[in-house]
Amino acid sequence: MSKPYELVIVGGGISGASLLYAVAEFTDIDRVALVEKEDEVAAINSHHTNNSQTLHFGDIETNYTLEKAEKVKEGAEMVAGYLEENDADRDIHSKRSKMVIGVGEDEVDKLEQRYHEEGFGDLYPKLEAIDREEIAEIEPNVVDGRDPDEEMLALQTPDGYTVDYGAVAKSFVEQVEDRDGVDVYTGTTVESVNDADDEFLIETTDGWFKADATVVAAGSHSLQIAKEMGYGEDMSLLPVAGSFFLSDQGLLNGKVYTLQMKKLPFAAVHGDAEVHDGGTTRFGPTAKVVPALERGELTTVADFFDVFGLNLDSVLSYGNILADKVLLPYVLENLVYDLPVVGKRAFLPHVQKVVPNVGLDDIERAKGFGGVRPQIVDTAEKSLDMGEAKITGDGIIFNVTPSPGASTCLKNAMRDTRTLVQFLDDDVEFDEEAFRAATIDNFPRKTKQPVSAD
Repeated sequence: MSKPYELVIVGGGISGASLLYAVAEFTDIDRVALVEKEDEVAAINSHHTNNSQTLHFGDIETNYTLEKAEKVKEGAEMVAGYLEENDADRDIHSKRSKMVIGVGEDEVDKLEQRYHEEGFGDLYPKLEAIDREEIAEIEPNVVDGRDPDEEMLALQTPDGYTVDYGAVAKSFVEQVEDRDGVDVYTGTTVESVNDADDEFLIETTDGWFKADATVVAAGSHSLQIAKEMGYGEDMSLLPVAGSFFLSDQGLLNGKVYTLQMKKLPFAAVHGDAEVHDGGTTRFGPTAKVVPALERGELTTVADFFDVFGLNLDSVLSYGNILADKVLLPYVLENLVYDLPVVGKRAFLPHVQKVVPNVGLDDIERAKGFGGVRPQIVDTAEKSLDMGEAKITGDGIIFNVTPSPGASTCLKNAMRDTRTLVQFLDDDVEFDEEAFRAATIDNFPRKTKQPVSAD
C-alpha cells in the first residue's frame, strides 16, 4: 500500500527543508512529505562544519558580475530576513562585519573600480570603501605585520551573516512538521523514483510513496536520480571537497575575504570567526577533487561513477577541464594541503594573506570539517559550468547545485513553488506576498539619514 501525497520532497538538507517550509506554510497543498536518508535533517553538506557558514550577498564576492550579484542579493536578503524574525537571540547565526581586502596597487585599483564604476557601491547601500586605518579599527590583525607603505583598501559592510545552515534547515522543518498533512520521514532512503504517467511512485526503505509532483533536492545524488530517470544525459559532476584550517586565538572579529580569481571562484581563501564560537577562526576552504558524492563516505564512490557514466564524453570532459593551465596546478596544489606537516606549511601563505602575523603553530587542519560541493560538467561542451544546476521535467524538479547553495535556498524554494503550482494544474495557490512578508520584508535596510536644517 503506497502513501499518497500531492508532493514528495526527496532530501532534507537546506534546499529540501526550505521548500517544505514554503509549500506547507504558504500554499494550500494538502499533503506533503519530506524524505531524508539520514537520521536527522541537514546532516551532510548543510551541517555547520561542512560549509563556509557564509550568507553570500554578492557584495564582497569579487567573482560575481553585477547581474549575478543582483540575483543573489534577493535570495540572501530572504534568508537574512527569516533569521532576523526567527532568531533574534542569534542562536543559529551571528552577525558581524565582513570585508574583502585589496593589498597592493593592482588589487586596490580593482576594488575601487568595482565599487565606484561597476555599480556595487550603488547596489549595496551599506557597503563602504575603507582605508588602512579604518580596516585596523575593525580587524587589527589584518593590518598588523604588513608593510606600512603598501596600499590597502577594503569594501566593508555590517551585513556579515555567519550561519549554521543545518540549524536553519531544522528551523524550517520545525515551523511546519506538526501541521496536518505534513509528514517528515528521516532514516528513510529513496531507492528509486518512477514516472507512472500522471504520478510518481517512489520506492523507499519505508515502503512506497505516491506523489502528484516530486522535487529531488538531494545535492549530488539529485543528478544520480535524474540520470536513472533519463534526465541530465549531458551532465556530470566534478565533486570538490572543501576543508578548513582552524586557529583558537580569535584572530578575526568577522569575515575577511581576499580577491577571487574569476576562473576559480571557489579558490579564494577567507578567514572568519566560527558561527558558534567567536574565539575560533576558520581559514579556507581548500578545494580537493574527490571521486565521491559525500565526504568520507566510501559507499558514495560507486554513486559518483553512476553519475560520471564511464563514457567517452565524460572522460574527454574531465581531461579537457583538468588540463587547463590554471585549474590543473590548483588541483595538484590542493592535494598537498591534506598531508601531515607539509600541508599546513604549504597552506600558511594563504592564511597570511588574511592575517600576516600567523605562524605555523597558530593553525591546525580541522578534522571532521568540510563537505563536497559538486561542480557541474557539461559533457556536450566538455566544460565546467559553475552556475546553478536545475533540471525541470514533467511534474518533477531536480535541484543539483542551487548556486550559491544555501544563500539562495528560500529564493530557490519560491521559484520551485511557483513551478509546483503549474504542475498541479492550479489546484493550489501560493501566497507569495505572505512568503515575502515572512522573509525578505524583515531584512534590515539602511535608513536614510535626516537632512539637518542648518
